[in-house]
Amino acid sequence: MSGFHASVITLYPEMFPGPLGVSLSGKALEDGLWRLETLFLRDFGRGRHRAVDDTPAGGGAGMVLRPDVVAEAVEAVSPEGDARPRLLLSPRGRPLTQARVRALADGPGAVLLCGRFEGVDQRAIEHCRLEEVSIGDYVLSGGELAAMVLIDAVVRLLPGVMGNPLSGAFESFETGLLEHDHYTRPRDFAGRAIPDILLSGDHAKIEAWRRENARALTGARRPDLLAGRRGHD
Repeated sequence: MSGFHASVITLYPEMFPGPLGVSLSGKALEDGLWRLETLFLRDFGRGRHRAVDDTPAGGGAGMVLRPDVVAEAVEAVSPEGDARPRLLLSPRGRPLTQARVRALADGPGAVLLCGRFEGVDQRAIEHCRLEEVSIGDYVLSGGELAAMVLIDAVVRLLPGVMGNPLSGAFESFETGLLEHDHYTRPRDFAGRAIPDILLSGDHAKIEAWRRENARALTGARRPDLLAGRRGHD
């Protein structure tokens, strides 16, 4: 079977598919446009209690996922020759971008390890060649929600998932700008009218308005994105 194949390693497999089982991603999953499997990390735990973590070397609060447990789970779902990237959802990872999402959508899938506790033993990260990915500058209870966010962002870009393939081409971040303002019926609402230019029928002027609106919005809310576009306009 072809298509995007997501394998999620987690202590809470019952959380999946969760939101991924409804709307666009759920319909695409049902139609076989992508695949989802979960591995229960505790199945690879050690001892009578199937322990997956231990106290941090050097002392400190919390627990750390053991390298032997993590490596065995990753290699069970991603044997040698598997071309899928191995991702660790972690607040210390590189920020997830639309460019990275699109690259993943163009690939065979991904193996996603959901971090828990204080983190993962660094030796497992290095041994398994895990790419640490963050969905934002904040901390969650675990990597499961982050994995769902990443998968949803990828799946919606897969061929056949969105009804109109152009829908994903003009969204926020695809052009380096936030998306322009949108309007629909009624023409007047709460004392506010649709900008006249959008009702003019002049497509060139409408596109120019949208570009300028997107640039102004980006400058007000995300000036860092404008800085990254210098030399590309």
